[in-house]
Amino acid sequence: MYGRGPQTPGFGFGPPVTPPVVKNLLIAIAVVFVAQHLLFGPAMTVGLSVQPVSVWQHGYFWQPFTYMWLHGSMGHVLLNCFVLWMFGSQVALAWGARRFLRFYLVCGVGAGLIISLWPYVLVGFNAASPLTLGVSTLGASGAIYGVVLAYSLTWPDRTIMLIFPPVAFRAIWLIPIMFGMTLFMSGSNISHVGHLGGVLVGWLYLRRSADTGPLFSLKHLRYRWRRYRMRRNLRAVRDEDIERRRRRNDRTIH
Repeated sequence: MYGRGPQTPGFGFGPPVTPPVVKNLLIAIAVVFVAQHLLFGPAMTVGLSVQPVSVWQHGYFWQPFTYMWLHGSMGHVLLNCFVLWMFGSQVALAWGARRFLRFYLVCGVGAGLIISLWPYVLVGFNAASPLTLGVSTLGASGAIYGVVLAYSLTWPDRTIMLIFPPVAFRAIWLIPIMFGMTLFMSGSNISHVGHLGGVLVGWLYLRRSADTGPLFSLKHLRYRWRRYRMRRNLRAVRDEDIERRRRRNDRTIH
């Protein structure tokens, strides 16, 4: 992904600097991944990932914290680390290490609690089988989605350019686009509840602190939608004017 905006003139790949807090998080995730897959194996994964029945019926209250340091595969950990490096570095540079780390952990633990509670809500309304209470979830995606939310709200008008597909969009649309990509490009083993949980916790945290740019609210989304339609209409009028001039020039030449 490329970024362009007031804080980064022109185009560039990745953050200008990787702050120590992000480096330490990346190292911690990598060390845990090696320990999980090469040293301790499945026992570590089962004991430290979030399993609703284990948290609330067996007293494994550490799981909403420990799950965020585990990952299921090399692709899983590399993708999460890449997104954390890409967007988290710039947020950490703007906020400072302590504030960024606190936000990262709050989003991750908050998402873990939602992951552990949501199946009980579905089972209570007969919308899911009791077997879902035994499903395990792991990964830092909840915390990282919260970080991406913070990035998109801090610099909402910064231009993001995907390498593949080559599509440009404003940073304010990062969360909807990332969520849509996980829906269409991933399998059934993705915890959308964890992703949305991280976004929800991050939004509530930022809403309370009220120290970022515009936040996601119905009023703000309506404003963005009206702005998008206005720009689209202006673009259509401009294209019609260009086409009209082209036709007039063609008649003049013939």
